[in-house]
Amino acid sequence: MSLDRQLNSLGHVHRFLVIDEPSGWEVREEEDTSVIRHRHREDWHRVERDIRLFDLTALALKREGWTES
Repeated sequence: MSLDRQLNSLGHVHRFLVIDEPSGWEVREEEDTSVIRHRHREDWHRVERDIRLFDLTALALKREGWTES
């Protein structure tokens, strides 16, 4: 499973990524050109927790006026 979710606000970009890799998954959260969170996961259950955290963060950003693209 891969995930690429992006929110925008006033020229800024907040991005959530889950990338399939041969040895597991790369999980990243970025804002503009800065990496906020980067982890390699081998356990899918940890990836699921990361995705739930992404959902909560996206919800908070949307409440602040960010839009999903």
